[in-house]
Amino acid sequence: MKKYFLLASIGLYISFSSFSQRKKMDLNDSIQLFDNYIQLAMKDWQVPGMSVAIVKNNKIVFTKGYGVRELGTDKKVDTKTYFSCASTTKAMTAVCMAILVDEGKVKWDDPVINYLPEFQLYDPFVTKDLRIRDLFIHNSGVGNTDFLWANNILSSDEILAKMKLVKPSYSFRSSFIYQNIFYLVAGKVIEKLAGNPWSLYVKEKIFNPLKMNHTMALSSQVADDNEAMPHYIINGKVAVISKDTADPIAPAGAVVSCADDIALWMQCMIDSSKYANGRLIKPESWQFLLKPQTLVTEAQFYPTQYLTKPNFTTYGMAWFQQDYKGYKLNFHTGSLAGATAIHAQLPDKKFGIYVFGNLDHAELRHALVFKALDLFELGGDRDWSKEFLHLYDSINLEAKKRDSLNTPKQIANTKPSLALESYAGHYENELYGFIDITIKDGKLAFVRNKKLKGVYEHYHYDVFKIVYDDKWLSTIGFTKFNLKTNGTVDAIVMNTGIAFIKTK
Repeated sequence: MKKYFLLASIGLYISFSSFSQRKKMDLNDSIQLFDNYIQLAMKDWQVPGMSVAIVKNNKIVFTKGYGVRELGTDKKVDTKTYFSCASTTKAMTAVCMAILVDEGKVKWDDPVINYLPEFQLYDPFVTKDLRIRDLFIHNSGVGNTDFLWANNILSSDEILAKMKLVKPSYSFRSSFIYQNIFYLVAGKVIEKLAGNPWSLYVKEKIFNPLKMNHTMALSSQVADDNEAMPHYIINGKVAVISKDTADPIAPAGAVVSCADDIALWMQCMIDSSKYANGRLIKPESWQFLLKPQTLVTEAQFYPTQYLTKPNFTTYGMAWFQQDYKGYKLNFHTGSLAGATAIHAQLPDKKFGIYVFGNLDHAELRHALVFKALDLFELGGDRDWSKEFLHLYDSINLEAKKRDSLNTPKQIANTKPSLALESYAGHYENELYGFIDITIKDGKLAFVRNKKLKGVYEHYHYDVFKIVYDDKWLSTIGFTKFNLKTNGTVDAIVMNTGIAFIKTK
């Protein structure tokens, strides 16, 4: 009897060991398949460099760098290469606010003006009723205001002062339009409550406890050559472009990190904010951050929905959300000029993936998320890279067609009403800033907000086509010079309808 029991026990042990080994091999096989998939897909999408981290069952199981930091060099990407987190920073800002909520220093439904009495929006009612939670869920009624920081030189305080001039795009809390500036407002509230700038607070409360020693709150703090350079496809070829920064709206998108560090952040957030020596926030606060807050319309969600076909699309506190194969998926992208990121988590499976890239809006990031979900957790063999590449190629083609249709038909054999010197001068708009126009090499050269440069090429009559010095700014735009009754220029009007008044 004892011999039989012993043999049975040995048999059970052998079976269990074989099962464990098989499961281990399955993970290794999945990693190898995914590794190969990334390398092939990068060629299809023309991405110079990427960095990827995966957490499975609360354990970091994969981090790796791919390709080069800068095209035309042999500077390899590794797991310590700095990439921009861009808008995936927002989840960190939400945790910072949750820490203050846990400490009893603020409540999610407190009015913002309780802490920032000087902050004003166009609508006095919204100014008065805007709550702390509203800063995180893109429901304020204020449309996109990225023009206040992108290609601009305004300080964070100057940006916030301009918000009172922005007319609402929809009624308060009635819908969803993505809004970066309100995360800057949240950062200012954090600063007021903590007594330290957001950049120091996020380091103290998140980076230091998690030992994210290779992560910076501001891109201007990076002093390491091991940094990915941004790239853009210009005239069909991938080219290096100038580095962009979100430092003026830092709480919305300025963090710079690497695969090794971001894996620690991802691991912490999957496990209800736990880390080796404690937790960042209370379990109920973690659950609150992931609770759906706003319904996201089809127009405001990602085009990936046309292939993943979610039943719901929502936004939590700095997380987009959808269902995938019966599970709730929390994720967020990050995009700056020439740089991409995505952080995706399947909480029920304690699985997460983070992808960095250095090619502008290369949506391979989405493909890798869904491929990883299938390969490591949910099953399936769809070639998401191929499908998303076809989808986004179609979208880009349609965008080019729309641009072509919206381009006014050029009237031949016309000339400007005045000599070019008459169009030169200083033009201002209270909200959008100023444009200085001079004559350079026989053309009208402009500098907008001391940052965005280019020339106005004559199109017809007093309409000029905008040509930017930075060729990756390929948006088709036109400017019309308005004349007063006395024949002098009094304003320029963009094809968007925005007017800049000539002041000198």
